[in-house]
Amino acid sequence: MATRDPRIDAYIKKAQPFAKPILTHLRSVVHDACPGVQETLKWGVPHFDYKGIFCGMAAFKAHTTFGFWKGALLKDHLPKVDEKAMGQFGRITSMDDLPGKPTLARIVKAAARLNDDGVKVARMAKTKKPPLEMPADLMSALARNKKALANFKAFPPGQQREYNAWIIEARQDATRAKRIKTAVEWIAEGKIRNWKYVK
Repeated sequence: MATRDPRIDAYIKKAQPFAKPILTHLRSVVHDACPGVQETLKWGVPHFDYKGIFCGMAAFKAHTTFGFWKGALLKDHLPKVDEKAMGQFGRITSMDDLPGKPTLARIVKAAARLNDDGVKVARMAKTKKPPLEMPADLMSALARNKKALANFKAFPPGQQREYNAWIIEARQDATRAKRIKTAVEWIAEGKIRNWKYVK
């Protein structure tokens, strides 16, 4: 049975005035065309799940977006959009930017059939990034703190790379020195570079 998430109500309520009718309309069409869809928030924006991740919408200051997780497999059903934006409908600034309700419902149903049939989207293979050479001044600072050095060596390559890049990207010597000091403190505590954003 379809579920409605009160967080989506709150999201729509906070959206810009132009976006509210668009989001409300999209939500209604998705529920009507795909009974059993469930609402949730992913990446801080409204998403709909149906036998897996399905579609989502988002509101910004001057436009909204709407798109399907398997949009690459729906090209024959989707309108041609010149402008690039998140989703497959470009920058939606009014109801006029969307196909009519029957057309939109047909697209939602086609997307639902993909999930019904268990169709998977081929994902691009990840390419391994070459290692970043550790800055000598960071290595020297870590060498003076045994705990930080041990933690850094225990980090996966990607987390080591984030610290190395952060130091290398500093444009001024004072900024670099400050970042190294902060990095050693965080690493000694076992914190990854972007620890503040980890939930």
